Amino acid sequence: MKKYTHFPVETRFIASLSLKKRLSLELKLRFILSFVFCCFAISTAFAQASIFDKIAAIATVDQKVMVPMRDGIRLATDIYRPKTDQPVPIIFSRTPYNFNSWNDGEQRTRTAERAYEALSRGYAYVVQNERGRYYSEGEWDILGVPLTDGYDAFTWMKNQTWSNGKIATLGCSSTAEWQMAVAALDHPSHAAMVAQGFGAGVGVVGDFYEQGNWYRGGAHQLLFTAWLYGVEHDKFKPRIPKGATQEDLIRISRFYDLAPENPKLDMSKALAHLPVQDIIKNAHGKREIFDGLIQRKPNDPAWKEGGLYHDNMPFDKPSFWFVSWYDVSASPNLALFNHVRKNAKSQEARDNQYLVIAPTLHCRYTRATENTIVGERSVGDARLNYNEQIYAWFDYWLKGLKNDFQAKTPRVQYYTMGANKWQSSETWPPENTVMTPFYLSSGGSANTLYGDGQLLSDNAKKTKDKDATNRTTTDKFVYDPMNPVPSYGGNVCCTGNAIEGGAFDQRQMEMRNDILVYTSEPLVEGIEVSGFIESTLYVSSDAKDTDITIKLIDVYPDGKAYNLDETIQRLRYRDGYEKEVFMKKGEVYKVDMTPMSTSNYFEKGHRIRIEISSSNFPRFTRNLNTGGNNFDEKEGVVARNQIHHSEQYPSQVRLPILKK
Repeated sequence: MKKYTHFPVETRFIASLSLKKRLSLELKLRFILSFVFCCFAISTAFAQASIFDKIAAIATVDQKVMVPMRDGIRLATDIYRPKTDQPVPIIFSRTPYNFNSWNDGEQRTRTAERAYEALSRGYAYVVQNERGRYYSEGEWDILGVPLTDGYDAFTWMKNQTWSNGKIATLGCSSTAEWQMAVAALDHPSHAAMVAQGFGAGVGVVGDFYEQGNWYRGGAHQLLFTAWLYGVEHDKFKPRIPKGATQEDLIRISRFYDLAPENPKLDMSKALAHLPVQDIIKNAHGKREIFDGLIQRKPNDPAWKEGGLYHDNMPFDKPSFWFVSWYDVSASPNLALFNHVRKNAKSQEARDNQYLVIAPTLHCRYTRATENTIVGERSVGDARLNYNEQIYAWFDYWLKGLKNDFQAKTPRVQYYTMGANKWQSSETWPPENTVMTPFYLSSGGSANTLYGDGQLLSDNAKKTKDKDATNRTTTDKFVYDPMNPVPSYGGNVCCTGNAIEGGAFDQRQMEMRNDILVYTSEPLVEGIEVSGFIESTLYVSSDAKDTDITIKLIDVYPDGKAYNLDETIQRLRYRDGYEKEVFMKKGEVYKVDMTPMSTSNYFEKGHRIRIEISSSNFPRFTRNLNTGGNNFDEKEGVVARNQIHHSEQYPSQVRLPILKK
């Protein structure tokens, strides 16, 4: 036994047994482990199935109901109704995604959980596929066009004997984005909305000309390229025979899920393909929708024919809006909230717009924890009682309960990162913010983290201007579209493995010579920046067209530099999106960037930083600098760009700083 003395006692005991006894013990142990594993597997399966058992106990479930539209097309609909003889209000989710309850996917369980939440609170839950998706008939297009499908669905639900005629819409991302344009049709049964992560449904609102997140500042956002590859059904997909009965559809849905599963792509490589118009073709994906969209300019009239909401359309629905700081479209979403609050048709609708802004990624509201990490940065305990607020909202508008929602719920609930706390305000931005300018300055070498770029307060700028002798007033960098600045973290969605969203230390990016870095002195006292961040830059280039990017960063005392928001401007659209105006070599142009947004507390000792470059790829397509269409080009030209900062050309950012 001596040779086993350095092993644990259990090991020495086993080693002391005869071979026969060891084999017997091993078989017993294997049986026990197998039994434990089987019990665990059974309990796990039961836990997953239990949500459906709970639904069966309290609800009547009617699947694959084919709801007719005005043109005869039928949309596949699952209906979950409480077991009651009384008519009930309806929570309606309309989606392009799969909710077939016979599959084993996450979407199946998520749909059931939403249904159970609604049922347990006395609501019917109705989920419907857009036309052309899964078991719904017809041909699909983005945002569930035609808009009349939403209107017709409301009418059908209102007329059911189990309906009390009150319907609310609920959803995030694609189940939210169609809600605004359908709300503009003003169906009398559409009583209230809860729209979360809804930016891709916003066409034009105020300064934002994004056309459903297709553009930002006139530059194409590649998120929809990646998204369309993953979700589009092939044009030769299996088709259900016309006139199939509900019984037929329920039966065959157990065997055929109709869910597309395209080959997995390395999106970081796929999105680098040129020309841009061939990205999906190169990946052998279905490309008909993409082929049409990629050729549209920001002002194309076709944007107004689909399912987008534009700020010249009517709106008159009470709405509870949910936005995320690290989503792709925080700024246009916030602009839409302000627009509706000011311009809704009735005073009742204007008075009943509410907003929550969370420090999360796209549609990740309920995933906040006691220590919420977004990217690499901890933003503290960002939890919120979302369901309680949402259902209090529904109870008020759909059941007519005179609850305390309006008395208890702030108009705007927003999370301030850095301070790591929820705050409230009657407006967005908060009433007591002051737009405060910070000016770009350098000795002519703001390139990289180690350059001499400075971000000066108004007083610091005046002091420096008194001693402006021999001070350089421009910074230069070379932008090569074949070697763009990589996207690193940020306010993104839906790009697969190409970009991981959130806050990341930007210092490794700031080693590049094509990034200009402007940093303030350490703050002598902490400041809260909450609202829209405006930027005016003075730019010249030797190219006919190029892009300018900007990024707002919180720099910690140890040097960590966490990104807060970012934007871009394609310079051919610097004067607006109705026409393209190209640059002349050597001329200086004023460029007002589309506003960024955040709520961040810069603690004492932290510094404020601005990065400027000409690319942020693959968040945005590369400008090839030729002045051509860009989407159909393979080769670019190098642009030599300059940022000017002087008394004549006061390049600056304006921060909404909360007054104490």
